[in-house]
Amino acid sequence: MAQVSLNTAAPDFTLNDYKGNAVSLSQFKGEKNVLLVFNRGFF
Repeated sequence: MAQVSLNTAAPDFTLNDYKGNAVSLSQFKGEKNVLLVFNRGFF
């Protein structure tokens, strides 16, 4: 598993949102804050 270092840029990644649309971290470049929430699936 890759390690995270402080004060370095996060690697770009793409995940699907709750509607199935692809969202990339790079889409938020220049924003002051980005909050990521990883929910576990409930069946």
